[in-house]
Amino acid sequence: MTEPFEASAREYRDFIESYLQAYLGRFSDQPQKQLYEAMGYSLLAGGKRLRPIFAFEFCRMCGTDWKKAAPFAAAVEMIHTYSLIHDDLPCMDNDDFRRGRPTNHKVYGEGLAVLAGDALLTDAFAVASSAELSEPSEMGLAIGVLAECAGSLGMVGGQVLDIQAEQRVCTEQEVLDIQTRKTSALINAACVLGVIAGGGSEEQIAAAGGFAGALGLAFQIRDDMLDVIGTREEMGKGVGTDAAKNTFVRLYGLDKCEELVCNYTETAINQLAVFGDHAYLTELARSLTERRV
Repeated sequence: MTEPFEASAREYRDFIESYLQAYLGRFSDQPQKQLYEAMGYSLLAGGKRLRPIFAFEFCRMCGTDWKKAAPFAAAVEMIHTYSLIHDDLPCMDNDDFRRGRPTNHKVYGEGLAVLAGDALLTDAFAVASSAELSEPSEMGLAIGVLAECAGSLGMVGGQVLDIQAEQRVCTEQEVLDIQTRKTSALINAACVLGVIAGGGSEEQIAAAGGFAGALGLAFQIRDDMLDVIGTREEMGKGVGTDAAKNTFVRLYGLDKCEELVCNYTETAINQLAVFGDHAYLTELARSLTERRV
C-alpha cells in the first residue's frame, strides 16, 4: 500500500491496540487475573487487525468520526480472537504456534484457554453494547448482526461444516458454504457494524454486506494459497498443514485461485460505489491479491 494509506492503517491499528489494552487493564485487580492474562496473550498478539480497520473505515465513509465504531471494532476482534484460541485446541486443529508464538493452550493449559475464549466471546457483547449511536434504537440491530455473524448461522456454523467435511472431499458449493460462514461472517459483522456506527443508510448497510461477502472469499482463498506457497517465517505458523483439507487450492488449483482472488476483490470494490471517498478500502482490498502474510 502507498504511504498515506499505510499511515491510516497504522493509526487504526494503534488505536484499537490501545483500546483493547485499556479494556483489559480495567480488570488487573480481579482475583481471576490469570484469565485476563490469557485473554490478553492472544488478544494483544498483534496481527493485521483487518476487521477493526473495516469497521473504522466504513464508519468514516458514512461521514462520522471513525472512533465511534471502536466498541464494535473491539467486539469483533475479541470474537475473532476467541475463535483462534479454540481453533488451535487439540480437539480442533491441534496447532502449537500462532503468529510466531506458542498457542494459548500451550502456555496456559487447555482448561484456561477454553475459558479465555469463552470470556472473550461473552465480554464482546458487553463491549459492543457500550457504543454510542446517533440512533440508539439501532443497538438492537447491531447486537443482532454481531450474534448472527458469530453464531450458528455464521462463524460457528461454518466451523461445524468444516469439521463434518474433514473425512471427505467437498463439492464447490460445500466449500463455499463453509467459507462464507467461517471466514466471511465476521468480516461482514465488522463492515456492517461500521455503517451502523456511522449512521449509514439501509443501502449502505447492504453494500457493506456485499463488500464483506466477496472480500471474505478473496481473503480466504489467498489464505489457502499461502498455506501452499508461503513460508513458516512469513506466516508465523506452520505451513502445508491444510493439504488434506477442503481448501480452495485443493478444489481449483493455484492458478484458478489467483484468478478468483482478483475477481472477488473487484466484485467487493464495486459495492463501494454508494459511499463517497472509498479510495482507502479500494487499495486495501486490492492489496490482498499480492499479500504474503
